[in-house]
Amino acid sequence: MEGNKFFYIFIFVFSTCFSQVEKTNDLYDLYKDGDSISNVSGNELFSKAFSFYKKKKYDSCYAFSSKALLNTTYLEHEDILNYIQGVSAIEKGLYKKALKSILLVKSPKYESLTQQKLGRVYLSLKDYDKSIFHYNKWIQLTDSSSVDKLKKASFHNLGLSYVHKKEYKKAKEYFTKELSLIEQKDTAAVIRTKMDLANVYYNQYLDDEAIPLFKEAYDLAKSFSDLELKQNSTRNMAVVEKNRKNYQKSIEYYTEYGNWKDSIWNRDKIWELTEKDKQLAVAQKQQEIALQDEQLKRQAVVQKSLVIGASGLLVFLGFLGYFYRELRSKNRFITQQKEELNVVNKTKDYLFSVVSHDLRSPINTIKRQHEKLKRQLKNKEYDAVSETTNNAIALTESTSHLLNNVLHWSLEQNNQLSFKAEEYPLKPLVEQAVYNFEEIAEAKNIALTTKLEATILVKADKESLKIVLRNLLDNALKYTGENGEIAIKTYNDSEEFSTIEIKDTGFGISEEKLAKIKGLEDLSIDKINRSEGVGLGMLLCQTLIKKNNGKLLIDSELEVGTTIRILLPNASA
Repeated sequence: MEGNKFFYIFIFVFSTCFSQVEKTNDLYDLYKDGDSISNVSGNELFSKAFSFYKKKKYDSCYAFSSKALLNTTYLEHEDILNYIQGVSAIEKGLYKKALKSILLVKSPKYESLTQQKLGRVYLSLKDYDKSIFHYNKWIQLTDSSSVDKLKKASFHNLGLSYVHKKEYKKAKEYFTKELSLIEQKDTAAVIRTKMDLANVYYNQYLDDEAIPLFKEAYDLAKSFSDLELKQNSTRNMAVVEKNRKNYQKSIEYYTEYGNWKDSIWNRDKIWELTEKDKQLAVAQKQQEIALQDEQLKRQAVVQKSLVIGASGLLVFLGFLGYFYRELRSKNRFITQQKEELNVVNKTKDYLFSVVSHDLRSPINTIKRQHEKLKRQLKNKEYDAVSETTNNAIALTESTSHLLNNVLHWSLEQNNQLSFKAEEYPLKPLVEQAVYNFEEIAEAKNIALTTKLEATILVKADKESLKIVLRNLLDNALKYTGENGEIAIKTYNDSEEFSTIEIKDTGFGISEEKLAKIKGLEDLSIDKINRSEGVGLGMLLCQTLIKKNNGKLLIDSELEVGTTIRILLPNASA
């Protein structure tokens, strides 16, 4: 157990800790030159690419900078385009492409920027010697007046590189420099840096120095409002106690870790439901006031008409007709609101049904897994503990996926899901979705291949399309056995549509169940019958694709596999 100490804690603490600082004084020349070229040269592609870069719309910046590079012959233009394309690639996680682009920047005025970005890219590519070389070169090019935020980021990444090289003295040196630049009131940064230093000591088996730092970070996080830091510091303590063979204490920390993880989700849901109830109450009160005001106005008109003579009677009748039409209009509006409220109530009832029906089984299974884990620890069946823990984690991830689907579908049904159809290059969206599942596919020994056309532009809402791709790829991996294959490709289906095709060699779908899934396209909330096994994930996919003016086509054969095609409108359609 002690021999695994380094891997477990190190990966947990540092896997998401790469620091990136973008808005600094070093960019003055780049911004000045980019704005000047945009205003003077008349190069529309350059102007769009640079505008998207300044707005941090990195997907669009990546696409337009690629097009602009094909049409420019000026070295100064190429330097700026290669740099912003490299930064966009870093933000998209395309580190090899980022390296290729940034290495093409030749202008000396941008050297400090490129050295910092090269250090960042090589760190992500796990080439730690080159990362250290470029960060040190950046330090040489940068004067002592550089902003502390930039220094902290560079010291942190240098410390990370030395930890990966197991040169812990150097790692400690840079983490200590980072800590010296952090203001005491910046509690979050203090907690993260203490955990970094603790890992340096811990990986040298200097437990006496490491464990107090882990404990300090844990104690600070407990009194701090950031739930993610509470969760991370608690998990570190659980691993420490596990490696010390203090299993009872480790279980207590793991339980607390689970509670913090649940708290993050519960907090967001409580805020959302409270705000919704508040808005509904205000709307109802405003409606009652409006009706009362309307009644008072009608009474006033009637009283005045009685005082006025015969001539006033005609005026009264005219006003009465006007208000009658207004009342009918308001009644129609109230009827429409009533129908919408009925849909909301049915949606709420259905969501409660999903939560009570689909969560009961995994929650009970997780409970049994924990009871089993407790029993194994008590009986010292240590070989079985890892398998039981992995099963519990898998169940937790599956339950989290279900809850995400419930949340997204609930927001969509209530018209609260942000939706904005814009023109996007299709390839980067699919690449990012596939990248998120590569490790899972590798773990199951599933071949995950892509064949993506680079020139396809579609008009769709990017975030809802990501939700659909995550659901479909998750299903493909879930129902494809070991040594299976999943192929993803994109192509122009016609002048009107482009297609994303996901083909697997999984278990397939029976004709009866396939007919039910295809029936989801015209399924409304009041016709859902959960006893027939309608899946919320596929219902969500059908709903979002339909909202994007697209189509979802499914073909499947038992024991052969399933092919799913998403048809999306072309940008020019």
